[in-house]
Amino acid sequence: MNTGAGNDILAVRGLHAYYGRAHILADVGLELRRGEVVALLGRNGAGKSTTMKSIMGLVRPAKGEIVLRGKQVQGLEPYRIARLGLGYVPEDRRVFADLTVMENLEVGRQPQRRDAPEWTSERLFTLFPKLAEMRDRPAGRMSGGEQQMLTIVRTLMGNPRALLLDEPSEGLAPVIVEQMANTILDLKNQGLSILLSEQNLHFSTLVSDRAYIIEKGRIRYEGTMEELARNEEVRAAYLTV
Repeated sequence: MNTGAGNDILAVRGLHAYYGRAHILADVGLELRRGEVVALLGRNGAGKSTTMKSIMGLVRPAKGEIVLRGKQVQGLEPYRIARLGLGYVPEDRRVFADLTVMENLEVGRQPQRRDAPEWTSERLFTLFPKLAEMRDRPAGRMSGGEQQMLTIVRTLMGNPRALLLDEPSEGLAPVIVEQMANTILDLKNQGLSILLSEQNLHFSTLVSDRAYIIEKGRIRYEGTMEELARNEEVRAAYLTV
């Protein structure tokens, strides 16, 4: 079924999800527009990763709509959603440790898509020069930050129209976090739409246009990053530890 999506590349409406009998997501709704970076913010356990997994089909929603470029995708297998142009970078990286950087990239390769940036290994190595120096290195012999970059690059080899980044700054050294922020801005400038889940408000402020805040599985706030920066009450209620 196709629905008019306007300028939205991804729209989530009335999403409910369960783990067993536990009601994890309740009426979650968000939008990702073309060429923007949107942050899904919240404390640990608020429902950020479950939202990402539900969008990608790794958790089957009990109710709600997930619309990718006007096509409803809720209930589809994850590989079918990926083939429709949605890339997913999980929190736990999941590189193929015994494969080299180049071999990892080949695993992610998909055909070029109309209205999506086209990525080749050489073009990506221009954006990620450190990976270019490691192209023959097994992924298991890379640092955590290098593996995170490799996971992003492998996903980009699928030429996605939109990218889900789950906790991209988690566990990274501050200098690597800064590099990650610059990378996300570079990808945005290439026309990629990005939805990222984060606990790190500073990092999100560096890269994002808009933000949603999720708490106990419900969206509690929506606004621009500038509006969130001015709203101390919301930050104190939902983001401080």
